[in-house]
Amino acid sequence: MSVSSARSTVRSVATTVAVAVTLTLAAAAGCDSRQEPDLPSVQEKLRESHIYGQPKLRIGVATNEPLMGELRNGVHSGFDVEIARYIAASLGYEGEQRLEFVGVSTEDRIPALQGGTVDLVVSSFSMTEEREKLVSFAGPYFVTTQEAMVPTRLKDRIRTIEDLRDPAYKVCTSGGSTTEAELEKHQVRTFVVKDVGDCVEGIRAGRYDAVSSDEALLAGFRSRFPTEFEIIDMPFGTSELLGIGVPIGDPALRDLVAFFLDKSYQQEREGLASSWTAAYNRTLGPWLRAEKRQPQPLDVPKLVDFDDKAPR
Repeated sequence: MSVSSARSTVRSVATTVAVAVTLTLAAAAGCDSRQEPDLPSVQEKLRESHIYGQPKLRIGVATNEPLMGELRNGVHSGFDVEIARYIAASLGYEGEQRLEFVGVSTEDRIPALQGGTVDLVVSSFSMTEEREKLVSFAGPYFVTTQEAMVPTRLKDRIRTIEDLRDPAYKVCTSGGSTTEAELEKHQVRTFVVKDVGDCVEGIRAGRYDAVSSDEALLAGFRSRFPTEFEIIDMPFGTSELLGIGVPIGDPALRDLVAFFLDKSYQQEREGLASSWTAAYNRTLGPWLRAEKRQPQPLDVPKLVDFDDKAPR
C-alpha cells in the first residue's frame, strides 16, 4: 500500500468514527430533552401558598358534632379534628402554639374561607359542583351517605322517605347542607336550623320528629344519646364525599393538602399504620354499621417530599 493510500484510509476511518460519535452525542441529547422535568417540592409549593411565613395555621372545624368536631371543656376532638391535626403537622404546624381551631357552623364554612377567617375547613364539608365554584377542595378523605335519625318511640313509624313526606312529621336539617337540597328534591318539607345539634335538641324538646343529615354526623349524636335515638337505614341521594375546603385562589395549598391526604392513603394500601386509620378507630369506627376505609384522594400532584415533612 502506498503512503497516499494509507493516509486516505486513515482519513476515512477517522471520518467514520467522528460521524459515529456525533450521532451518539445527538441521540443522547435527544434522550435528555425527552426526560421528565424535575418535580416541584413540598417546600416550593409551600412558598407559593398564602400560609407561607404565617406563625399559625387557622382551621375551621365544627364545635357541636360529636365524633366529628366537638368542643368540650376547651378541648377540640373528633374525626375531623384529628384529620385537621394531621394535615397541620404535615404542613409544619404541629402543636397547639402553631395551630388555631376556629369554630364554624354549616352555613359559615364558605364565608369563612372567602373572607380569610380561616386557612382551611375540615368540617363534614361535602364536595359538590356548586361549592367548587366558590372554594377549592382536597379529598375526599371520607365517604358517607345521607340518612335519617328518629327518636326510638318513632322507629317503627318512620322507615322510608315516603314516611318523611307525611305532613304529620316535622323533619329538621341544617341550613346550607347538601341534605337540605336533597330533601327538597324528594318533596320533604323541612325545618331548617343552623346546626344538626339544634335539630337533635329540638327532637328531645318535642319540637321535631326526625333529623336528616349524613350518617357520620348522626352516628355522633347517637353515641351521645344511645338509648334515645335510632338511625333509619334509608339512604337517599348520592354518596357524600367529604373534602377539606381551601380558598379558591390558593391552588398551591390545595395541592399540598391533597398530597398529604394521599400519603396517608398510600400508607394504608401498603398495610402500614396511617394517621387516617388511627383517627377513624378512635372516633367514628365503633359507631358506624359498616367498616370504612380511606378513599383515594382526587387530583393528587406529584411532589418531592425530601425529609418526609414540609419545612418548619
